[in-house]
Amino acid sequence: MNRTIAAALALGLCAAPCIVSAQTLTNLTNPAPEGVSIALQLTDGTVLAQSESDGSHWFKLTPDSSGSYQNGTWSRVADLPAGYQPYAFASAVLADGRAIIEGGEYQPGNEFSLTNLGAIYDPKTDSWKPVKPPRHWGYIGDSSSLVLPDGRYLLSDKLDTRMAALDPKTMKWTQLPSTGHLGFNSEETWTLLPDGTVLTENVKEAPHSQIYDPATGVWTDLGRMPVKLKGPRCCKVIIFGNGKKYHPPGEIGPAILMPDGSIFATGAIPRNENTAHTAIFRNGVWTAGPDIPNHDDIGDNFASLLPNGHVLFQGASGRLYEFDGSTITTERFNGGDNSLMVLPTGEILVGGTAVYASPGNPDPSWAPTVTDCPSTVTRGATFQITGTQFNGLSQANSFGDELETFTNYPLVRITNNATGHVFYARTHDHSTMGVATGSTPVSTKVDVPAGLETGAGKLVVVANGIASTPVDVTVN
Repeated sequence: MNRTIAAALALGLCAAPCIVSAQTLTNLTNPAPEGVSIALQLTDGTVLAQSESDGSHWFKLTPDSSGSYQNGTWSRVADLPAGYQPYAFASAVLADGRAIIEGGEYQPGNEFSLTNLGAIYDPKTDSWKPVKPPRHWGYIGDSSSLVLPDGRYLLSDKLDTRMAALDPKTMKWTQLPSTGHLGFNSEETWTLLPDGTVLTENVKEAPHSQIYDPATGVWTDLGRMPVKLKGPRCCKVIIFGNGKKYHPPGEIGPAILMPDGSIFATGAIPRNENTAHTAIFRNGVWTAGPDIPNHDDIGDNFASLLPNGHVLFQGASGRLYEFDGSTITTERFNGGDNSLMVLPTGEILVGGTAVYASPGNPDPSWAPTVTDCPSTVTRGATFQITGTQFNGLSQANSFGDELETFTNYPLVRITNNATGHVFYARTHDHSTMGVATGSTPVSTKVDVPAGLETGAGKLVVVANGIASTPVDVTVN
């Protein structure tokens, strides 16, 4: 879906903090220089963001010394490789801390291309390198993707049922079986489940849903859903490339795994209807959820899991909504068609213009716990930290088939006791990229910043905006 991002301010972001029912939408002190098409949370605490105005340009948002992203600053980072300027691509932050983007529905000039180009960003060297597509994949486009618990990057072929996994250590693709998939992969929303399988709401063969097991390569059909989530297709056929034909199946909305283990799935307005629906998947069974208010359409739009357990999502109108597990509330804020992503502070970054916050504390059982951490750390050195639930209970963000902004990986934040200054220490090589890992011990490696202030401090592990209980550390 080609989103009109330039309407951000016109659709009602506040010029000053807005407060309604304690929810807040606060403009950034320093808005993104060229706007933000999509933002990815890097493991060093900074945010990597694609420019709205030029898809080859990327920027980085760095929080201020108090840890505030609202008062943070933007800086230009490396451009994408020449000839690659995509919009609506697959994306992820990998377990080694690099960010990958694959494909793109559009290339420069708003040209429908479904390109098979890709690139990977290394924040240590501030550089993008091209990524070769899976063998014989001529088109990727706006494909579904996610990182599996074992760290492999799972990608779908938009035009059929093929799937492939990239090993970040070798940068080699492996074709995976895709037995039993209904229809084809186009426009499907993927949600990673705690057991490592992947749930999707099938679009071409709606209203069905299926679960994919990467270990066997088999799709299991869950039968018909209680409501339709798919909107009508835009047209019968799109001709692109050298006469290649694409038959769009329609659009669907984001889906979020919630702390209680249920999945909240949203949809577009179905054909011949005037209201979009939602559905809830719990204990292997789908039930109808509340309808979307205001006749709003949630097809191809953003959603994020708030630390209080609610789901924040955006309609085609730009309106923001919260789902508390049973009821949808319409907020008096307009997200301006901007992307949404959970920050380490628990706020939601709204494009490159604002942060959204909602009241209520997370259940303490949702937080990461630290069980093994050195009491003394050295600037410029690397150490390992161990605990539980370092990846959170959910991927915490969703859009639909593309523009994935998942944040299910640990961040480490250190606050100096004397100055109160906040630092993030880059994490990498997480032992798992799974979600809701429970009491299973997990770990990550931590690079201590060379510029970290010395002395006593407090260290927390943050997952999806929820911090662990602080542990004492001394920085040499």
